[in-house]
Amino acid sequence: MSTISVVTPVHAENVQFLPAAYASLKAQTLPAGWTWEWCVQEDGDHVSATAQVPTNDPRIRVSASRRGGPHVARTMALARSSGSYVKVLDSDDQLTPGALARDLAALEGDAEIGWTTSRVTDLLEDGRTRSFELGDPQPGRLPRGSAYTFWSEHQRPQVHPASLCARRELVVLLGGWMALPASGDTGLLLGLDALTPGQFIGEVGLLYRKHGGQITNSPAHKEGEEWRARMSLIRERTEALHSWMSGKMPQ
Repeated sequence: MSTISVVTPVHAENVQFLPAAYASLKAQTLPAGWTWEWCVQEDGDHVSATAQVPTNDPRIRVSASRRGGPHVARTMALARSSGSYVKVLDSDDQLTPGALARDLAALEGDAEIGWTTSRVTDLLEDGRTRSFELGDPQPGRLPRGSAYTFWSEHQRPQVHPASLCARRELVVLLGGWMALPASGDTGLLLGLDALTPGQFIGEVGLLYRKHGGQITNSPAHKEGEEWRARMSLIRERTEALHSWMSGKMPQ
């Protein structure tokens, strides 16, 4: 049986959303010969994720680590995972029906593609959904380097890193998620983009919950000294990866 690992960081403020995330995962239909494992990583003390998820589903694996933020928690979940593919699912988000099967079809169908993302829809606090437009590319293959080109011009990803699915060996090669207070998922996305082509799936694959407790609501997320430092390091690392891939690294 082949496995796709779904990694979910969770802290105490968002633990109440886990049942909905699990329901969306349980509803997934995978190709014959495939299963999923759900690696839930408690980020810090007093999270109590086990109280929010079934105890009789052997596919669920809950563990805890010192508080380090969502990107550190994702990387710790990666360390406990065993699947050949790694799928992101934040604790407050939900997969749409067929999302995992579409990721697997893309990655299993083209050995040159290293990662996928999909269209995303906002899930509002009142339960309504709202189309989420990043200026999505056309469905299909994303040439290597195209995600970085867009990010360099617009200072935001063209595709949503919360919908990412990638080959395990590539995620491990990059050291998991960048250990930043925010934007570590963008750093991973751009790192993957430097290594291989990706694929954008045109169907909505994720319901992205909007609520007041999101890290992205912090004023420091999009401006200020911390933001400039994050963007500078993401750019430096991505450009170093491109140089390495082109054989132009200084000796």
